[in-house]
This record gives sequence, structure tokens and C-alpha cells, in this order.
Amino acid sequence: MSTANESQSRDTPSKEGKPQAHSAVLNLLVNIVFPAVILNKYSSPEYLGPTMGLIVALSLPFLYGAWEFATIRKHNLISILGFVSILLTGGLGLLQMDGFWFAVKEASIPGIIAVITLGSLLTKNPLVKVVLYNDKVINVPLVEQTLDARGSREGFRKLMFQATLLLAMSFVVSSVLNFGLAIWILTAPAGTAEFNEQLGRMTALSYPVIMLPSMAVMIAALWFLIHGLKKLTGLDIEKILAVHQ
Repeated sequence: MSTANESQSRDTPSKEGKPQAHSAVLNLLVNIVFPAVILNKYSSPEYLGPTMGLIVALSLPFLYGAWEFATIRKHNLISILGFVSILLTGGLGLLQMDGFWFAVKEASIPGIIAVITLGSLLTKNPLVKVVLYNDKVINVPLVEQTLDARGSREGFRKLMFQATLLLAMSFVVSSVLNFGLAIWILTAPAGTAEFNEQLGRMTALSYPVIMLPSMAVMIAALWFLIHGLKKLTGLDIEKILAVHQ
């Protein structure tokens, strides 16, 4: 009970402050919709121009990310890498690098996360515990107690290893799709309004083309983890899920 109460107390500030309540919609607007519209519609010479259009478009997710760091104070590796990605996009754009280097940058961020995910297997707390095996998804206290009671710790370690591989695969899929999408779309010379329009199109397509397949692999990893826990603990799925804590 104390673990559940501690988990609830950790969640309280976010419920009171309400920043997380609108984060999904706000993130989508600030990081995808608004930059795509600016790059597509307002980067022509008669409006902002290619350079200023790129700066304005990228300043929105940059300032929003800075605001999140300053107010919510939840600094995690994936958010930091996303913040760095924005800076790199701006730098490459201002340096007028060609599409290939944008493709490398787009592929490198999820690629780095995949490597870190695999590297976390060498630690006591694989990244899969942070992403999937946590008290917001899994009834961790009950699962841990049941694993000890049944002597299933060795099987649990193997399950976490396999789930980590699947989680890393979701980032590998994202990396490959990011690179392919950038190479396919970014064909115009950098520093032109046409290039900005292509960058906006790539930003708009990134959610359905990249996020959805990556999320499908991540959901498969979660499903694999839950069914593995069901076999190891003998608990029903309804009891494994955190909603029944």
C-alpha cells in the first residue's frame, strides 16, 4: 500500500498543475502543426522568406521545450534529445546543408535512443522499466510480490531482456523511416522556400509515417511483456495492469 500511495503522491502535482492534461494536443500543435504551416505557407519571399521562416518555425518547439524544462522540471533523456534535434535542424538549415545531412540527423536521434536502450541491459534498471514496466502501466507491487513468491526472478530477467530488444526495435524502425522519409522528400536546394516547404511536408508526415509504425512495435513490446508476466505470475491480465491497483 505504501508503494501505491507514494506513486499517487508523485502524480498529484501534475494533476493540480494541469500541464500534462493538455500536453498531447499542445505537443502536436507546437511541434508538428504550427511549424509545418509556417514552413509550407509563410517561407516564401513575399512573407517571411526562407531563412526567417525556418527560424520562426523552429522557435516554436524550441521555446515550448524550454518552457517545459523550466516549469514542469521533468528532464528525461528522450525530451533532451528531442530538444537537441530542434537545435540541429536549425543549425543545418542556417548552414544550408543538403537533404542528406538532414536525413542523417533525423535518423540519429532514434538511433541513439535504440543504442541507449540496448546499453541499459548492462545496468540494473533496463530502460524498459522506465518506459513499460512502471507503476502507471503495471501493478508493480503485486507483480514483484508474486514473482518472489513463485521464485520466477530468472524468468523475469529473461522477459525483461526480450522486451528491451523489442523496445529498441521500435526506435530502430523510427530511425530507418526517418532517414527514408527525409531522403525521399528533401530534394530541393537548402536555403530556398521550396526546401522549407519540403521540410514542412516532412514534419507533417512524420507523425503518421513514423510515429504510428514505431508505436505499433512499442505496443507489441508491451503486449509481449504483459503476457510474459501473466505466465510467470499466474495473475490475470486485469490484475497485472496498474488500473487495478
